[in-house]
Amino acid sequence: MPTQEQPGLIVRQKSPENTEFPFASLSDWLIPTELFFVRNHFPAPDLDARDWRLRVDGAVERPIELDLDSIKSMRSATFNAVVECAGNGRVYYVPPKEGLQWQNGAVGNAAWTGVLLREILEMAGVRQTAREVLLVGADSGVVDTNRKTASPGPIAFARSLPLAKAVADSTMLAYSMNDAPLTREHGYPLRAVVGGWFGMAWVKWITHITVLEQPFLGYWQARDYFRWERNLGEPRLVPLTEMEVKAQIARPVQGARLITGQPYRIFGAAWSGEAPIRQVQVCTGDGRGWRDARLLEAERPFAWRLWEYIWTPEDVGQYKLRCRASDGAGRVQPDLQHSDFESYGANWIVPVEVTVVPEPQTYEAEFVI
Repeated sequence: MPTQEQPGLIVRQKSPENTEFPFASLSDWLIPTELFFVRNHFPAPDLDARDWRLRVDGAVERPIELDLDSIKSMRSATFNAVVECAGNGRVYYVPPKEGLQWQNGAVGNAAWTGVLLREILEMAGVRQTAREVLLVGADSGVVDTNRKTASPGPIAFARSLPLAKAVADSTMLAYSMNDAPLTREHGYPLRAVVGGWFGMAWVKWITHITVLEQPFLGYWQARDYFRWERNLGEPRLVPLTEMEVKAQIARPVQGARLITGQPYRIFGAAWSGEAPIRQVQVCTGDGRGWRDARLLEAERPFAWRLWEYIWTPEDVGQYKLRCRASDGAGRVQPDLQHSDFESYGANWIVPVEVTVVPEPQTYEAEFVI
């Protein structure tokens, strides 16, 4: 549990629960479950594993229904993966955008254990005509009617994956997080883990999988979590998928006061979508340009990379610390915000402003006798 030295989750919305990891407290490669961000559109369902079943149907040869024990008896897989809410960093949009005002902490890296989705699909026998795999959660409700894209009535949270992603090694149905059973907040008893993709694809509380022969056009696919794409002439709407390449500074925090001549550790995390992080650079605003940060730990597919840069400020003044990441696909974190991402994908460089002050002077005491 958080201590006096370890801040707790930041509440962005009380009901349904939406809480943010205090990113400035980042210290470990894996984020403890009790500090992992929570994103909910509807209240978390209270499911009992004894009654819960996973139904698989649609364009399959053998519709099946599995209980949790049956899934746990299958060959398990474990991998570490970072998940970021597509709205993380929304607070930095100018002008402001509609939606929860996430800052930097709607992101986290955890160890996930479960069964590869393709293992379950193979049990059902996917037909050759299949195109997508629809994941449906037990959470449901009515989307805020004040929004222009309000739902027509009660709906479940559901998203589809292209068949190629559904059967990839990076997609699993997880029943464990950080070597413990999933908590209710994080999708108990079963949730999707979709390495490299934004969190809206990581459907929680899964009860139903349908293999589709046509693209899914449900609310969360066609009316929300989308962006504009302009590579075919006229702009068109496409669903969000991969996370964008991104690095964030955890420390120093905004407004920190540093002392001249003293080394300081600039520290943070970087992640991307399907491609691994290859480089993180730091610019301290002291006229020396971009310099390479040191990547920590070994590279692991779909996990984030912690990084650090040791900076010794030489002059007093105001400084804007910046970081940028690049990945194995050649993508580089941009300087400016996106124009085509609605209120999502906020991965541009956000400076951290600090003040460098003189080193305190020491004086010898004078005694008058």
